Amino acid sequence: MSTESVASVGKTFAILDAIGQCGPVGISALAQRLDMSKTTVHRLLQTLRGLGYVEQESDTERYRLTIRLFQLGAQALEHVDLVREADKEMRQIAQQTRETVHLGAFDEDSIIYIHKIDADYGLRMQSRIGRRNPLYSTAIGKVLLAWRSPEEAREILSRVEFRKLTARTLTSAEAVLSILPSVRRQGYGEDDEEQEEGLRCLAVPIFDRLGFVAAGLSISFPSIRCSADTRTHYIEMLKHAGAAASARLGYRAEQAPTRIQ
Repeated sequence: MSTESVASVGKTFAILDAIGQCGPVGISALAQRLDMSKTTVHRLLQTLRGLGYVEQESDTERYRLTIRLFQLGAQALEHVDLVREADKEMRQIAQQTRETVHLGAFDEDSIIYIHKIDADYGLRMQSRIGRRNPLYSTAIGKVLLAWRSPEEAREILSRVEFRKLTARTLTSAEAVLSILPSVRRQGYGEDDEEQEEGLRCLAVPIFDRLGFVAAGLSISFPSIRCSADTRTHYIEMLKHAGAAASARLGYRAEQAPTRIQ
């Protein structure tokens, strides 16, 4: 990122912070408060307005924050709760299997890793906390899609640019949509060397108190260590962990059926 771009980001956040502190404000007052030119303030405000972070009052022409920032903060808090509630199960799985364990959430047209415990075997993976990966090639992605309505899943996938990452990667929305009913029915998703060659992944959903899928919990391991018995054992382990984390988030399977989002 260029020095100019970094400076623009800093000025943008300064504008958001100033509006948050003083409430609805005009361009001239903002420029004076922040010691910026009115042209710069106007340009950045128009960008923020286009992104939905500020709005302009029609009668006074002053700018104020929208609820968009609150929504982002709420999402961040949800991720904090998810990580806290899933961490115990993730560490137990990692300790028992010595494999890599991930927690991933939905982020626009991708998944984003919000927690990770690395394998004891020294397995080096492309994943890291904060990294985004495709929905269509990951076990977590399939889980996050499977409990959404077919219409919503199709709409989400319509925005995705499919890339053939390995010989086994699903490369169309129809191919992904065709497997989602079985993912939902069996209660887990699977990545069979679709994201990285030689690597398999199994994932289960974690439900929130309303019965929606809040995240996916997965275990990743080399294909050479995946016998039928190992796979079955990992699936049962994941389902138990997913149920425990869901319960701590307030989900009660016996009281509310799992919901299509």
